Amino acid sequence: MKAIYNGKLLLEDGVYTDKVILFDSKIHKIIPETEFRREGLDCYNAEGCYISPGFIDIHIHGAGGFNTMDGTTEALNEISKSIIVKGTTSFLPTTMSMSSHQIYGALDSVEEVMARDTEGAQVLGVHMEGPFISKEYKGAQNEKYIISPAEDFLQGYEKIIKIITIAPEIPRALDFIKKTREKQDIMFSLGHSGATFEESQRAIAAGVSHVTHLFNAMPPLHHRNPGIVGAAFSSQVSVEFIADNIHINPALYQLILQIKGREKTVLVTDAMRAACLGEGEYDHGGLRVFVKNKRASLQDGTLAGSILTLDEAVRNIKKYTKLSLFEIVKLASLNPAKVLNISRSKGSISPGKDADLIIFDEGIQIKQAFVNGKLKYFT
Repeated sequence: MKAIYNGKLLLEDGVYTDKVILFDSKIHKIIPETEFRREGLDCYNAEGCYISPGFIDIHIHGAGGFNTMDGTTEALNEISKSIIVKGTTSFLPTTMSMSSHQIYGALDSVEEVMARDTEGAQVLGVHMEGPFISKEYKGAQNEKYIISPAEDFLQGYEKIIKIITIAPEIPRALDFIKKTREKQDIMFSLGHSGATFEESQRAIAAGVSHVTHLFNAMPPLHHRNPGIVGAAFSSQVSVEFIADNIHINPALYQLILQIKGREKTVLVTDAMRAACLGEGEYDHGGLRVFVKNKRASLQDGTLAGSILTLDEAVRNIKKYTKLSLFEIVKLASLNPAKVLNISRSKGSISPGKDADLIIFDEGIQIKQAFVNGKLKYFT
């Protein structure tokens, strides 16, 4: 059994001091420090820092020089090592519109990694961002690989695919959503789409429950053509956004939270292989991407993912909104767990849940990170 003491505990309803967490692979219990006895325990002193649930990134392509579409277990392990340093304890490697051979190679690698441990963050499954998207709103994805959906495309991978980003206006999309939702526990997300408000509403009725990087790769909110953004704001779907101060003006962070509510808003990175590295030229889904001044873009200026990490996203929300820290942390932990229907086991510090824990200071600098009770990172 292990214990973390002398910290400020970030729980779902506030910040608590004078508490000790007892855990192994799961959180055993939380006790007052007055009842804490160190005998027989591996003890970790938080030294007055915050003790938080680990961050969960449900939309990340890569980091540390590696990308999900590299299609290797080594790439996934290296991504996991890069992001654990930033407080992300679990993630969905995210695919792109490439050849079916490359997509299946990436899925095979994820399946293999899920069957064993990584050196960093835990792989929870796959977010398929393409190839079932709009050519008009493809963003930094290769148009020649964009296709209409077919059920047999997923065959054999249904258990590892957790989210599919889809443009509901493309042929066969609504039927595909309905049939898949009837048979599989796969979430659908509106994104890379020019869907009208009405098309978006029909997709939500068919089973879509999420929106991929709100405002990006979709038409802007218009008072006569509300589109996906309007459908998202007027329904119960959850939304994710990239809080890097580039994809969205930070002045809108508070507005998104006020409209959607704190329970339906998720922080993601949409990070590509340059995350945790420096400026330069990189490959992203077979396209050349240039990183400068924290902006990743194609040669024509189109945004191509980000180099954001979730600790930086938390810092940005802290700076530009009125939320308390324990509320902000939920945007990167409990809320994504709810999107994936795994909030019974992950996303907050509670007895019986996985011991995915991080310790960070006032500047949200990560000091230690535990995944399923194992210490994976420390300074």
